[in-house]
Amino acid sequence: MTTLSIPDMTCGHCKASVESALKSLGDAGDITVDLPQKTATTTGPATPDRLLKALDEVGFPATVIG
Repeated sequence: MTTLSIPDMTCGHCKASVESALKSLGDAGDITVDLPQKTATTTGPATPDRLLKALDEVGFPATVIG
């Protein structure tokens, strides 16, 4: 499981963009995006680097929590 902090995620459209970017990887597993906490959690085997790159490419720089 990987949890990401996404500080620039501020609205429902942002949340949808984050979910779409992570789902497009195909190996992120189950994805939970928490808008109030500005986090996303994935359960799949995608590496943190792949997750971060996918989010950065859609304008949501993130960091790994923990």
